[in-house]
Amino acid sequence: MYTHGVTSRARIARWLALIPLVLLAGALLSCGGHRETALERVRRTGILRWGGDIQGGEPYVFEDPGQPGRLIGFEVEVADAVAREMGVQAEFVQNDWSNLVPSLERGSFDVIMNGLEVTPARADTVLFTRPYFVFSAQLVTRRDDESATSLDALENHRVGTLASSFSWEILRERPVEVVAYEGTEEPYADLRAGRLDGVLLDDIIATRYGLVHPELHLTEDVADGYYAVACRQRETELCEAIDEALAAIAARGELRQILARWEIDNERQARLASWTDEDTHAMLLVRQRATFTAHHAWLFVEGAAVTLLVSVLAMALAILLGLQLALARMYGPKPLAAVATSYVELFRGTPVLLQLHVLYFGIMPAIRAGIGVDAGTEYDAFFAAVVGLGLNYAAYEAEIYRAGIQAIPPGQMEAATVLGMSTSLALRRIIVPQAFRIALPGVTNDFIALLKDSSLVSVITVVELTKRMTITAIDVRSYLLPGLLCAGLYLALSYPLSLLSRRLEAQLARESS
Repeated sequence: MYTHGVTSRARIARWLALIPLVLLAGALLSCGGHRETALERVRRTGILRWGGDIQGGEPYVFEDPGQPGRLIGFEVEVADAVAREMGVQAEFVQNDWSNLVPSLERGSFDVIMNGLEVTPARADTVLFTRPYFVFSAQLVTRRDDESATSLDALENHRVGTLASSFSWEILRERPVEVVAYEGTEEPYADLRAGRLDGVLLDDIIATRYGLVHPELHLTEDVADGYYAVACRQRETELCEAIDEALAAIAARGELRQILARWEIDNERQARLASWTDEDTHAMLLVRQRATFTAHHAWLFVEGAAVTLLVSVLAMALAILLGLQLALARMYGPKPLAAVATSYVELFRGTPVLLQLHVLYFGIMPAIRAGIGVDAGTEYDAFFAAVVGLGLNYAAYEAEIYRAGIQAIPPGQMEAATVLGMSTSLALRRIIVPQAFRIALPGVTNDFIALLKDSSLVSVITVVELTKRMTITAIDVRSYLLPGLLCAGLYLALSYPLSLLSRRLEAQLARESS
């Protein structure tokens, strides 16, 4: 038996020793063999997978209102026509629009086709085909603003656009204050509210989200831009095949027929049928890659300062309001306790992102209209960020304080009552100070969490640390150095608080032992 065991172990050892050789042989064979190209993969599977975001809505790609689950839109038809020309079928892959390029690079789909504008930054990271739509960057202003006659007339004024868009690139070269947004409706809402002096975006977006409001009007067409299909940089064969398919459907008029069905055809689209390689070369002229400089580093410091200021003010509000909510739930009359309980459940049960949107785009304009103030200010976003985060975290602080109060022996309140103290006096002098000391580590942990959650305020145009990182990363065509600097600054802000929290927890443990 013993000899058999030794023999078995020796045999296993020999097999294990062969594994590196087998792996090496496989690697050599794979290097020497033929590697399937992206075009060959698409033709073998018979499917061209294209990424987009249905949240962009009509007329790009969206769900058929009369037939839920069925996708329609002019880009759906263009994708089907291109795939048919290539002898395959098109398959849509849902993806968040802001992450389309990183998802393409990861291999989540074969190409991007979702209103992706050709910009210098993108042209340096992906391959673009010839365009399938020519748009115009249109400046929209308020009708009652007689001074806003052109983009040049808005010098030193606030102009909104989508971050990292074609219009963003135009505005960066102009002497205006650029306000970056995540969505297409929000800039026009701020323009109507008086928080902006103009909005520069693609004509499709301007027509469907801006010019539908009677108080807004088209001021001027600033520049032409292009929607094109994006492929991974190394997959030139697939990009060329799609380019040839687009050329074919444009030459026979099918492309413009699709655009006409969606009421977006115009004289600019005549260029698509006669598009040449020289036109593509001119479209793809890439500006020199920016380098990370001391100026970028200083902007990061400014972003960190905004993050810290928003977090400190919001936490101060949360602490004060949270304590009142906790006391109301435990010692207030039943109606007040019910209101406090509902508040806690409402703000804990709904996303803070939703709360920020409702506060900034819904409640604040309604309040201004109610008190007769016609226009908002550039400070509205900062105010909404502080109040929104403060109101949200107050619900969590209330539960921390309630737990701290419940940790105090009930006999202390009873003894205070016997001594003739009122409930409010006993709370102020005996219960709350002890409860606050018990809750302090939890409060410190929440402050650390708030520092990171402050990155959400970028959706209401506050340029804090994370937003500064994404803007800089696109500018310098790399997330590595901006990402590391951003992480380092967050760590520098939160680590001292972590040390404080652990020290407070240790001190509390010693005192309670």
